[in-house]
Amino acid sequence: MTFSTAVAATPAIKAVVFDLDGTLVDSRLDFATICHDIGWPAGTPLLEQLATVSCLREKARVEQIIHRHELAGADAASWIPGALDSLQQLSAQGWPLAILTRNMRQATARVINRLQIPVDLVLTREDCPAKPDPAGLKMIAAQLNVSCSEILYVGDYLFDLQVAANAGSLSCLYLNGSNQQFLAQADFHISHFNQLPALVARLSGR
Repeated sequence: MTFSTAVAATPAIKAVVFDLDGTLVDSRLDFATICHDIGWPAGTPLLEQLATVSCLREKARVEQIIHRHELAGADAASWIPGALDSLQQLSAQGWPLAILTRNMRQATARVINRLQIPVDLVLTREDCPAKPDPAGLKMIAAQLNVSCSEILYVGDYLFDLQVAANAGSLSCLYLNGSNQQFLAQADFHISHFNQLPALVARLSGR
């Protein structure tokens, strides 16, 4: 089990919020290919760079490429091992659950419908400023009637850890074999989703 030593010092959590792509599902998005198709250097933060594009025609071209890849990813998406069982177990225990994603609403809805993801509260980049801006977590906290400090946010990337820190929430990094470089910035981490219910129970003080 891979828990942080800081468990005893943290406030009891009351809700669990998830990233979508790379955390609950694998949509096989190749961000290097997306950048290549746009004409940007590999590793360019897509949404942040898009926000700097002032030419409307160029902005529309870039958005079309991103949307095409996201929708293709939605059609190809499959469950991350153990994620569905973990969600079902947490739901059965009465945990409020939500999803906060940088994905577009249409692609997100397609994934949720295709895979029957059992989470009702979902915010996309069209519902709130994109991560790592904390606005989305704050909106979720308000809707769930909890404080941000009572949320555990589970994700696989730097933006996920940053949005949790920016909102004053706890973060849990899902280790996927290629993101260990973010480990030091996570409050907690798991290497398989079958570890999450035990971590949530421990953090809840139940």
